[in-house]
Amino acid sequence: MKVLIVEDEPMARASLEKKLKDAYPYMEIVGCTGSVRETVAWLKDQGLEAPGEGGAGFHGGWTANVPDVIFMDVELSDGDCFEIFRQVEITSKVIMTTAYDNYAIKAFEAGSVDYLLKPIDPVALDRAVSRVQQQPAMNAKDILQNLETILDRPKFKERFIVKINDRIIPVPVEQIAFFYAEEKNNFIRSFDGQTYVIDTPLDLLVEELDPKLFFRISRGCIVAMKAIQSIVKQPTGKLLLITEPAAGFDLVVTRSRTEDFLIWLA
Repeated sequence: MKVLIVEDEPMARASLEKKLKDAYPYMEIVGCTGSVRETVAWLKDQGLEAPGEGGAGFHGGWTANVPDVIFMDVELSDGDCFEIFRQVEITSKVIMTTAYDNYAIKAFEAGSVDYLLKPIDPVALDRAVSRVQQQPAMNAKDILQNLETILDRPKFKERFIVKINDRIIPVPVEQIAFFYAEEKNNFIRSFDGQTYVIDTPLDLLVEELDPKLFFRISRGCIVAMKAIQSIVKQPTGKLLLITEPAAGFDLVVTRSRTEDFLIWLA
C-alpha cells in the first residue's frame, strides 16, 4: 500500500511516519509534502497529460496517479487543502488529519472521508486504516464539497455553566486552567484558583474543547496550554507538569501520550 503524507509540521510528520512504519510494515511512504503548492506539484509530477473532457481534472489538464492512501492535514503552511482538490483530481482514498471539533468529524463520517483528530492516537489510527481499506475511494469533488460545508461548522465551546447551590455561573473557557476527574466526579479549576463541579465526563469534554488550546494528558486530566509553566521529565519517561495555578496533585503526562504532547506543545 503506497502512502503520501501531507503535513506541514515536521514533528507531526515524523511522528506519523514512525507510527505507520512501526504498525503497518506493508505500507510504503512514497512521498511527504508540507504545503498546497508542493502537494499539487508532487501529485502532478506523478500523473499523465489527459484530455480536458470527461472529468480529467477540475482545470482540465491533469489526472493524478496518486498513491493508495493520502494522509492529509487540513490546514497547511500556505493555505488549506481545499485548493489541492481544486487543482488535481484525486482518486486515492483520503484520511484527514485535523484539529476540527466533533461537528466537523461528523461531516467527514457522513461523506465517507475518514479522519484522525490531532494529536493522533494509535487506536484511532488503527481504526482509520482499517476503515479506509474497506471503503471505496471517494470522488475528489465530493471531498471538496464536504470540506467546504464544514466552514459553517459550530465553534468550539466558549463557556461552561456550573451550579453552586442556587446560583448558576458561566465560566469562560479562557479562564479554565484544567479539567480533572476524581472519585467519579468531574471538576474545573480556573486560573483564579476556583474549583467547580461539572456533569460532563472528560470523554465528552475533550470533543468540545479546541485541541490547539487543551490536551488530555491522562484519562483523568485535560490541561490548558497557557497553564503550563514548566515540565519535569521523570525517570519513567512520564512528564510532570508545573502549572499556575498549582493543582494540589501531580499533573502527569502518561508515557503513551508524551510524544503527542510535545508535538502539541511545540
